[in-house]
Amino acid sequence: MADGTGGTGGNAGPSAGGSEPEASDSLKAFGEVVKSFRKRAGLTQEELAPKVRYSVPTVASIEQGRRFPPPDFVERAEEVLDAFGTLRGAARHLSRQPGLASWFRQWARLEAEAVILYTYECRLIPGLLQTEAYARTLFVDQLPPLGDDQIEAQWATRAERQRLLRERPNTAFSFILEEHLLLRRTGGAEVTRDLLDRVLDFAELRNVEVQVMPQAREHHAGLHGPLQLLETPENKWFGYCEGQESGQFVSDSKVVSTLQMRYARMRPQALPLDDSLGLLERMRGAL
Repeated sequence: MADGTGGTGGNAGPSAGGSEPEASDSLKAFGEVVKSFRKRAGLTQEELAPKVRYSVPTVASIEQGRRFPPPDFVERAEEVLDAFGTLRGAARHLSRQPGLASWFRQWARLEAEAVILYTYECRLIPGLLQTEAYARTLFVDQLPPLGDDQIEAQWATRAERQRLLRERPNTAFSFILEEHLLLRRTGGAEVTRDLLDRVLDFAELRNVEVQVMPQAREHHAGLHGPLQLLETPENKWFGYCEGQESGQFVSDSKVVSTLQMRYARMRPQALPLDDSLGLLERMRGAL
């Protein structure tokens, strides 16, 4: 699941074809509120940062509307600045657009409400499963290069999206990953080991299934490339396919049916769940 970035897992990041994250009006407004309460408390950014346990650049980015505030930042700032519940209330209305490529946003909105989400990926570990170190490796390798603020915005957005796996226990998540994605050791052995830990951790959740497509496979229904499918609460199905420079939202029922057929064929072609987890554990032990 390149989900939004031509190979970065959901944000306007590596191979995003120049689609930079855009600061939303709601983020800018939230930043102004934080700044106002900070000044009311008589604190500088340098003084606030250690109190909320974030760096000064992060505090600055949030105040400037360039970064989505993590939930723990909101809670700590609320307490430190004695904001009367204002920051918590404002955070509930934030747009999650920054850090997402414009052509991924429609899918991201549906993803947040989906009751079923299927993902097949052959290029990189899907964004919903990535560790911070793995994601930052992708961001740093981006061409043309990203600025520090862009990288921070994209990781914040990705981390926010990853909450779906734990906060939507009634959503069924299925991932089919190519074995070579982990054999490549993107970012090095330590990053890969942590990534395997993360994938295995998510795979323990009752609503998450992870299967591995082995390298040696005579028949493979996914050779057309990565794909995603989801079912909405209204029981409508949509698909999403992504290339290096753009993403394709699929609503045509005939095309969606074709993608469903391919995903259904890949599930028995991939290793069974227990065998997949066993392989991932052996790969982790070999690092």
